[in-house]
Amino acid sequence: MQDEPTPTELTKAVADFLRNDITPLISGHQAFKLRVAVNILDLVTRQLTQEEGSDAKEVERLRALMGMDGSVTDLNRALAERIATGEIDLATPGLAEHLWATTMDKLAVDQPNYASYKRELGR
Repeated sequence: MQDEPTPTELTKAVADFLRNDITPLISGHQAFKLRVAVNILDLVTRQLTQEEGSDAKEVERLRALMGMDGSVTDLNRALAERIATGEIDLATPGLAEHLWATTMDKLAVDQPNYASYKRELGR
């Protein structure tokens, strides 16, 4: 669907509404559950905005590392198999860098306020 508002705009609007208008009205366990729901909506919003680009970069790195083509799922499965068999290890050029970049991309979606993630971004 290409109409406005986009899924990203919708999830952000709902999260903002809950955070700004409803949260101040609720307390106790219900407030906790509301914070969990808002966090989920924030995570989905980050996935919608960042996943496509980070998946494309991951596929690019995996293609170079593995010397093959495929989807992000297929390439990761092949990488895991090669690691499990010992064909690829941390001495393999590009593997450590790929794993680090993939981890940072995942943290950007899942835990962008994680102190260690923020510290690494500053390096």
